[in-house]
This record gives sequence, structure tokens and C-alpha cells, in this order.
Amino acid sequence: MDTGSAFEALGRGRAAVLPNPSPLTYVVAATTPGAVNRAKGRPADQEVALWVHADAVWNALAPALYLSPAARGGALDLLRAELVTLLVPVSADAPCPAWAGPALRDGHLLLFGARWQPLALLLEGFPRLYVSSANRTGGPPAATAAEARAMFGPGVAVVDGDALRESGTTHAATTMLRISRDGELAHVRGGAQDRAHGSHPALYLERLSAAEA
Repeated sequence: MDTGSAFEALGRGRAAVLPNPSPLTYVVAATTPGAVNRAKGRPADQEVALWVHADAVWNALAPALYLSPAARGGALDLLRAELVTLLVPVSADAPCPAWAGPALRDGHLLLFGARWQPLALLLEGFPRLYVSSANRTGGPPAATAAEARAMFGPGVAVVDGDALRESGTTHAATTMLRISRDGELAHVRGGAQDRAHGSHPALYLERLSAAEA
């Protein structure tokens, strides 16, 4: 998988479209939230998720997260293993780092944490990234590199990871969950993860609770 064009784009402060493992769709990422939003054709100051693929970024956020120690560990598992997008409450006593502000929504940070091995070298070069679904505003997220190129045009670098993904699989954006201080989960948006459970959020949350027990 050739990530050279994405490395160059990110290094210049531009957005790049990157693949995820199936059944997730592609994402658009950049070192600034404005670059992500401009690529998507929406207001530059719209909130975006913070991509916490780097341990250093997660550790820098930890003091600001309003989570019990057990819930903090559970949140990281959800981000790294379950690959959901997660709304995490922040503490009033420990302000978030300024660079996390674009991911703040109603007292919660919007976080994404996938660390797909084929992207490891690229991500290592850019520990702090902002990310959103790879779609232009109002359209479905790209499930293939061809869809991403057609959607974003030649001005946005697209990393083609289709050969490493499962063809014929129905792809979708991530499920979004919200976690409370004590680790209780709430379903916010349907996506690839709960779709595997017949798009029944309650069944998906039951499965997550059983895994933690």
C-alpha cells in the first residue's frame, strides 16, 4: 500500500483520505481541523474527531478525561480494539489541551483510535491528526478508493487500501458511542459495528457489556 502521497499531503498541512480495515469506510485526515473540513466542503470551524492512534496523545489527554481508572481503560479498548468513535466526558477541573478543542462537543471529546497496521509508518509520522468520515457533506462515506477519488477529486491524496480490505463486504462509518464516568455506554449513532448485530443498538451494547464482565 503506497502512502507516499498522503505523507506528502499531511506534511504540507493538507488533507488525505486513508483506508480502514473492513467493514469500516475510508476517512479523511489532516494535521489541522480546517483542512479536514475544507476537503469535506463544510465550514472550517466545524468539530472533527481527534485521532488518538498515538499513545502520547492519549496520555496527554488522560488528565482531562472525566473517567474512573476502570472506565479509562475501557474507553481505550473501545477505541483501539472495537474501533468505534467515542464521546468521552471531560473534567471541569483539568482543561483539555488547546489542540483538543476542535474535538469538543457538549463537554465531551469526540475520539477515534484505530491503529491499522498497514498505516503504522504513516501514522507514526503524524501523531496528532484530526479525522472525519471520507465524504463530502451530505453524501455517504467512501467504501473504496475509487469512490474516494470520485468524491474528493485530484486535489486530495487518496491511499488505496482496497487490496487489503474485504471485497463484497458492506462497509459503513463507525458506530458512535458515549461513555460515562463510570463506564456506562450509550449508543449515539449507528454504524459498522452495531450493523453486525442487526443494527440493534441494545444487542450491541449487551455484547460489549458481556465482553467486559
